[in-house]
Amino acid sequence: MATTADFKNGLCIDFNGKPCSIVWFQHVKPGKGGAFVKVKMRNLENGRILENTYTAGEKIEIISVERRPYQFLYKDDMGFNFMHTETFEQISLGTEMVDNADLMKEGQYVEMMFLADQERVLTCELPPFVEMEVTYTEPAVKGDTASTNAQKAATLETGAEIMVPLFINQGERIKVDTRDRSYYERCK
Repeated sequence: MATTADFKNGLCIDFNGKPCSIVWFQHVKPGKGGAFVKVKMRNLENGRILENTYTAGEKIEIISVERRPYQFLYKDDMGFNFMHTETFEQISLGTEMVDNADLMKEGQYVEMMFLADQERVLTCELPPFVEMEVTYTEPAVKGDTASTNAQKAATLETGAEIMVPLFINQGERIKVDTRDRSYYERCK
């Protein structure tokens, strides 16, 4: 057991039976009354942000989570199949567990977060940037726009659709930011 004095960003705690990670916290000592701690936490199962207020010194339960490297193998009717890169153990995850699954191609490395004592997968995260080939996009016509940051739709090799600048053409390789599904840069 720990207390609110042990709070730090990234600490994983059990909040109402759910695994949560602390995103922000603030110790408050009002002029009148007892001190308390305001906390914003991310539910590790569904990604929702929760807020709570603890009295100073209140006991909390810290949970143990592990991050493990996996490689995406293939997708079938059961979901996505991954292999641990060190032990070669294979696991299958449902489509709801994988964020931005349409930006993932075979052989892609991902990082999974496990609840250590239950061996349960909490999240499956792609790296921040992935390289993809543009398989289809409309050609840009000179004089199409008056603004400097005009964009058009593009289909990537995995079937995902994102918005790209007008100068990107079919067959080019680009970097995609997986956190917000946006174009980052053209690959060299």
